Amino acid sequence: MPTELPQKVSFIEVDPEAEGQRLDNFLMRRLKGVPKSLIYRIIRKGEVRVNKGRVKQTTRLQAGDIVRVPPLQRAVSVAPKVSGKYAFLLDCVLFEDDVLLVIDKPSGLAVHAGSGISVGVIEAMRSLRPDLKYLELAHRLDRATSGCLVLAKKAAALRTLNDDFKNNSLRNPRLDKRYLALVKGRWRHGERRVTKALNTEARRAGERHVMVEESGSYASSIFTPVVCNDQASLIEVKLLTGRTHQVRVHAAAENHPLAGDERYGDADFNSSMKQFGLNRLFLHAAKLAVHHPISGARLEFSAALPHVLVGVLEKIGLTMPPDDR
Repeated sequence: MPTELPQKVSFIEVDPEAEGQRLDNFLMRRLKGVPKSLIYRIIRKGEVRVNKGRVKQTTRLQAGDIVRVPPLQRAVSVAPKVSGKYAFLLDCVLFEDDVLLVIDKPSGLAVHAGSGISVGVIEAMRSLRPDLKYLELAHRLDRATSGCLVLAKKAAALRTLNDDFKNNSLRNPRLDKRYLALVKGRWRHGERRVTKALNTEARRAGERHVMVEESGSYASSIFTPVVCNDQASLIEVKLLTGRTHQVRVHAAAENHPLAGDERYGDADFNSSMKQFGLNRLFLHAAKLAVHHPISGARLEFSAALPHVLVGVLEKIGLTMPPDDR
């Protein structure tokens, strides 16, 4: 059935369950089927107001806030329900309780819908789990990256997790994010902390292209070699901050670009890796430690390296230590 859009200005009071939610996500849940581009446009033009003031799409709402929604002159069709092709995500669940849902996100699937993307993890999981009245992303992973992804089933849990992921490991011992990445050449630096500021708003040919710039945002990663040969090295990367494309840009800045990275990588290296069966970015969110947002207990999650990536390692003569498999 089509969703009739508001024909006149309407005012929505934010209920406690929506507290901490981003404005754009709040509107997308309430204006079913409205294109994301339209939602961003009315926010950008100031037609959406919160407590009578102009706001950004990233504004976090508080219970009791009044959101002004402008008249929208036409009805749009609700996006079709997620088909059974996403049912495999139910087998990707690593952990679930009353407030958390943790999955092993596959490479190639965005975490949410967006420009040119009709279905992401969050839309798929909401469709697959109609029993859940509330489900939101606690953080993000790039589309090409696989591994541990946390979703919140309660607004209170989301607020706590948002704070933890916002502060990141540098300021927050509650959080520990570790990735596995295959990089070009033999890593000869041992354990190395890479601290290089990143301009995450830079563009190249109209697309985001994060660059190392002194005036950028502080970014720090700890690179630790796992197993190496002259062709490539498997590296564990602990993120102390969580900037966009941080692992990829820091690795490239150290002259060890990631395998399969078409944006920041080495074309010849990528071509050689394809001969060994690599058809994706070799970046995997392998381990994640957080504190439970309600009980405070420390939780540790791990997602096994996908078989296709293990196969690439075997073909190039790299054998992972037993504890890291």
